[in-house]
Amino acid sequence: MNASSIYSCDDHLDLNAVPTDVWSSRLPKDLVERGPHVVTRDGAPTWVSGDRVHGRSGRPPGADNLKALSAIGRAGIEDDGYRAGTPKLRLEDMDRDGIWASVIYGPMPLTLSIPEPDLQDVCYAAWNDWAVEEFNAAAPDRLCALAFLPNHSPEAAVAELERVAELGHRGAILDVFEINATEQKWDRLWAAAESTGLPLSFHIKGGASPRLSYEIGKWQSAAFASLLPLQMDEALAIMIFSGALERHPGFKLVLAEAGVGWIPYYLSRMDMEWNNLKDAIDYAPSVPPSEIFRNQIITTFEEEEMALHAIPFIGSEVCMWASDYPHTDSTFPESQRAIDDTLGALPEIDRRNVTALNCARLYGFEYVA
Repeated sequence: MNASSIYSCDDHLDLNAVPTDVWSSRLPKDLVERGPHVVTRDGAPTWVSGDRVHGRSGRPPGADNLKALSAIGRAGIEDDGYRAGTPKLRLEDMDRDGIWASVIYGPMPLTLSIPEPDLQDVCYAAWNDWAVEEFNAAAPDRLCALAFLPNHSPEAAVAELERVAELGHRGAILDVFEINATEQKWDRLWAAAESTGLPLSFHIKGGASPRLSYEIGKWQSAAFASLLPLQMDEALAIMIFSGALERHPGFKLVLAEAGVGWIPYYLSRMDMEWNNLKDAIDYAPSVPPSEIFRNQIITTFEEEEMALHAIPFIGSEVCMWASDYPHTDSTFPESQRAIDDTLGALPEIDRRNVTALNCARLYGFEYVA
């Protein structure tokens, strides 16, 4: 496969790499201190909003140990912490890795939580404006930093989704862990996604247990990372069995960083329960869950050994490959090799689907062969 034809559908722009003026330059003056901004704490630039501390900005002096936690540092590339947030440099890294286009998940709400409804609205809007007007605009045919949707009400989410569609965003993220997706009031958002044509993403986030979290250098980090993709099981079951997807057949849902290895079992399990219970419950989809999945859901994966076996079962049209740049487990700058190693035995059309065509179709990129 030509290097220029690879599309990465789940990369990241973490808070530390975000330009320090994204919010302070866009929020009303009376909200700047409440919104995300950078201050010096313990001698290091730090993101705060009000009394909340969100994390570091850039790479603090003397933090050489952090290099090993970034694919950029591991590749031996100099980085002051802001490289991934600088379009020119990010494009250089994409060229270095043979990536034509990148779909990018920013820090909200993955690591930057803003629960107050009024502040959430303006902060998400500020990010969405910056993402499309400055970051994506540097290479609109290659960069796709997604929009964020407020999660405090369906009305706010719908309003922002319709607004960002007009701005030219290609897709949006909703924090499914902060809403009750079983409530039918969210149907108005699924309908708006269908009418705007923008795919919505649910991205993995925290852990499933309050007793387990990612702790650098400890066994908990391995346990936590192992369970992360499975967080999407509940959201997937809700969206299918509640009828949210079937009622809106034009709505496309992305399960971001969910992986593919567990999906065949889960689809079989859902189909079995559908067959067993469809005549005994108050509502059941009119078709098997696996059919809804294959029509409306796309799952993203990274370097995964089970992908070679799972993709033929699921269908190559509903899977998208990702580099996960610049995270620790990213395939950067060896994505070409990683794809050959893990997907090389797939038929060529399946490889092109999962590494290029599906992403190009879903987000409206021109396909570069």
